[in-house]
Formats: sequence, structure tokens, C-alpha cells
Amino acid sequence: MRLWIGLHLPRLPLEVFCPRWSDDRCTVVLEQERVVAMSALARQAGVEAGMRRGGALMLAPQSQFQQRAPQLEAEAQHAVAMALLQFTPQLAQAEEGTLLLDIGASLRLFGGIRALCRLVAASMEALGFTAWLSCAPTARGAWLLARGNAGRALTMDALVRRMDRLPGSLLPPARPYLSWLEGIGCLTLGEMRRLPRPGLQRRCGRALLDMLDDAHGERAEMHQWLEAPASFRAKLELFDRVENAEALLLGARRLLQQLTGWLSARQFAVERIRLLLEHERGKVAGPPTVIDIVLAEPTWRDEHLVRLLKERLAKQVLDAPVIGLCLEAPQVQPMAPPSDSLFPEPGGSKEDWQRLLELLTARLGPENVLQAAPRADYRPEQANAWVSVQEKIRPADARAQLPPDMPSLPRPAWLLAKPIPLLMRDHRPYYGSPLKIMSTGERIEAGWWGAMQTRDYFMAEGEDHAHYWLYRERTGHEGEQSARWYLHGLFG
Repeated sequence: MRLWIGLHLPRLPLEVFCPRWSDDRCTVVLEQERVVAMSALARQAGVEAGMRRGGALMLAPQSQFQQRAPQLEAEAQHAVAMALLQFTPQLAQAEEGTLLLDIGASLRLFGGIRALCRLVAASMEALGFTAWLSCAPTARGAWLLARGNAGRALTMDALVRRMDRLPGSLLPPARPYLSWLEGIGCLTLGEMRRLPRPGLQRRCGRALLDMLDDAHGERAEMHQWLEAPASFRAKLELFDRVENAEALLLGARRLLQQLTGWLSARQFAVERIRLLLEHERGKVAGPPTVIDIVLAEPTWRDEHLVRLLKERLAKQVLDAPVIGLCLEAPQVQPMAPPSDSLFPEPGGSKEDWQRLLELLTARLGPENVLQAAPRADYRPEQANAWVSVQEKIRPADARAQLPPDMPSLPRPAWLLAKPIPLLMRDHRPYYGSPLKIMSTGERIEAGWWGAMQTRDYFMAEGEDHAHYWLYRERTGHEGEQSARWYLHGLFG
């Protein structure tokens, strides 16, 4: 089934200066000295669209006046489009601040039209924009419903009924002829469509008929789909100087929404993200503060990235106020296919474990969350090193570090940081109770290039049936009376 979502941004001229989450400002946007948009506080003061600057200033003298910025509006619309690519790769930018999404192939993936519309609305809220959302079987029909805030129509019959009630002024080709149309009593799209086609074409041109035919599915529509760039870099200018790092999370979420859309469109998963906190520019400019997050498991979901950034921003101390944010994805890889296992793994999946490590790293710091890395050394205390979990260790590299001849005796789960000297009682090592040797010896001689070690290791059992890992230090003499016993590890 072919189905389209139309998304109109009615407050885009205002929200490029004042997003919906900061609508507590009294902001007025002007174009040619006339009001085109205003915030809720300015509207409460009596400011209306079309009013001159002087009248708005008299009603709301505390207002912040901004000149309409088409370039900023185009950049904001492109940012919204990038975020919506996570729902469909077929997205086109239409006239008058409207986006068209072909979602016919996405309905089953996102759980139906209602669930998908809720996701799109939540994404728009995270971006800080107000949107009028519509659905229709044709792209131009979705555009008309979105421009008129006329809701959803999932069948062609319902679409025709809704469009017939819309005002004719919604069609751009009809606007130069509105006076003539009103003079003959033609106020809606339904009345316009019932006019004789040859006469309407001679009077208003072919473009008006083509747009009506597109909306009713009587003509093939051509679209230029938005193409995601080869690399990702998104910037956001803040609306005030921010001195608290935690207050930057809303802006960072806006950038992460764009990143999620870009990853979905390019079929990538991100391994590392970099958030740049930009400070003052000009003569007092300083280098940006860099927040670098390395992921143990590549991801393309924004919820996990938001949690990681929240933890990092909570710990960040700002040296100077922040006036802008920039998000980069310097390290990506192709998106991995979903697991083909029938049953979930006990204790959670590998991805759940990796996300826990990433969250702990963001909260405690990479220097405090460590993993074991093998070393090419026979000495037990030198055979392992603790490195940050952000350091990638390939299984092949780990195997290459293992000695070529693996020992026959098992290794204990708990290796003591420093061996404990043991007492001797009745010619047996003693640790709480006399220890009984349970295995043959394993001789380790290594470290000739530094601290030479010559030891014989044994498994031993105490009277409480606990198992220990002991070694006897060889002295190099023929007599073994002076050899000392040490406890080096405990078995589970």
C-alpha cells in the first residue's frame, strides 16, 4: 500500500530563533517590517500576524525582534529531514516548509500507521519544532492535509472528502486568482474541482489543474529524494550562553536525532562520537571542549547515546560559557544484521552487556573500567594486564599473546596481588590447616631478562576442602630444606 506522511512546520520562522521548549521568551519575527510569527507571550500581549513593527513594539515593548532568516529556516528543515530518515529512506522536501515521507514500506517495521505517527511526533518534539502531521494515499494529498492541519486520510475516498472542505488558498497556483474565484463563489478545493476544466485552465493555467490531479492520484508524481551525505557533522547554535554542562543535553539530543537518521539512511552503526562544545568567538576565542565517547558495541539507536552523553555532561566542568554544539561521527562501520537465534540468551545479550560497560565508562571514566588483556609471559603475575574497556582487543591478537605450550594444570579464578609466605608444619605447608598436595608439579622458569623466577606450582586442598594454588620457590641448591612455600591463588 502506498501511503505518505506530510509534515508541515508552521512555526519554523519563529522556532529557528526560539524552539518550542524555550517558548517562555517574548519573540517576534518580522519580514519587511511586518510580523510573520510570534511566541506565545507575544501573542498574549496582543501581537498578531501582519502587524507592523511599531504596533508590536507598543503592545510588547519587552519583545526580542528578529528578522526572518530563510537560510536558517532551510538549515532547520534539512536538520528535520535528516532526523526523519530513520523512518524511511524516501523523503522529499516540498514547498512552504513541508516534508513528504513515503512510508508504505515502513508500516510493518514500526508497528502500523498510528505507532509510526507517534514516533514521528516524538522525534519532532525532541528536535524542538512544532509540526502538523497528516497521512494520505498521495503525496500532494498529504501535502494539502498537512498545510491545512486536516488530519489523516488512509483511503482515497476519505482523502477526497477531506480535501473538498479545504480552502482553495492552500494551492499556490490559485492564489493570484483568489479574488476571481471568490467572486464566482468558489471557496474550497471541492468547488474548484467541479468547475469546467477547459475554462479553469484558460483562466488560471495548467499548473493548478496538475496540482489537483496530483492530489487525487490521477497523475504520476515525481520526487527528488533527500540523499544523506557521505560523512556526518551537525552544528547547533545555542540561543544563549550556557554555563552548566547538564543544560546542554536538550541541544545534544537534537543533534543525536539527526545522527540516528543519517545512520539509518546510510545503514551504518557508530563506534565513536565526538561532541564539541564551542565557546566565545573572535579575539577571546578558545579551543572547543571535546567530549569523546567510544562505544564497545556499535549502535545506531539514539536512546543509548543520550544516556551516555547525559552521564558525561553531568561530570563535565565548563571552563567558559558554551554558545554552540557540534556533533561528529568519526568512526562508523556497516550495520550488523539482527541476531538469528530463536531464543534469547540467558542473562541478557552481548549488546546489553556492552551497553552496561559503556554506561559505567561514561559514569566512572575510562580509566576506572578495565578489562583483562593477555601478555606473552609465563609468569602468572605478568601474564595479564588491565587496560581500559575502550581499547579494542581482537580475539586473534589475544590468542597470539598466549604462550605456545599451554600448561596442563588449571589456573585459579583469583590470583593474589602478592604471594603469601606459608608456614611449615610436619613438613607440609600450612594455611588455616595443613594443605594436601593434589597434583603433580608445574615448573615455571621465566624472566631471565629482568626478575628471574624459578618456581614449582601445585594444587593443594585444605581440611575445609577449599583448593589453593601454591608454589615452591627453587633456591638453586641441591638441598631443598631452605625452599619456601607461597600461596598464589584461590580456586572457585
